Amino acid sequence: MSKQDDTDQLDLPLGEIGLGNYAPYLMNRIMGRYNASLRDEMSAMGLTTVKMRTIAVLAVIDGPLIRDLAVYAVAEQSTLSRALDTLEESGLIRREADSTDNRSTRIFLTNEGREAFERIWPRMSASYAAMFKGISDEEQRAFVSTLQTLLRNIRKHNF
Repeated sequence: MSKQDDTDQLDLPLGEIGLGNYAPYLMNRIMGRYNASLRDEMSAMGLTTVKMRTIAVLAVIDGPLIRDLAVYAVAEQSTLSRALDTLEESGLIRREADSTDNRSTRIFLTNEGREAFERIWPRMSASYAAMFKGISDEEQRAFVSTLQTLLRNIRKHNF
């Protein structure tokens, strides 16, 4: 498809593009299926999708500010705040005042939180692998690179 063909498709109404060719619809549908594939195990652990995303982010990024954690966990700050309350009550996270700004709070996984992540990670990894079944490593890298470009094009934060 030429660059002109790509531009022309962007000008079409959704009915002509079709849901099967509309990237935001496809991305939402894929994430919905991915989350559903984890739901039973998450539920058994007392986790919701937002809580699972939160502990996954904290397993990789140590001590983010709450506002940054909301971006990484793809959650509204009010929803994240309620999730953090529950995670803290469950002993999976701890809050600490930021050393440079006492008005800001950093969030850390506890040992129990890390153990919870390590229990859910094999299922997350298996679901991720299932999404890429039949897709070559080269195609997967190109797809992830395209997603990273899309995110850079639309993001509001520098991460």
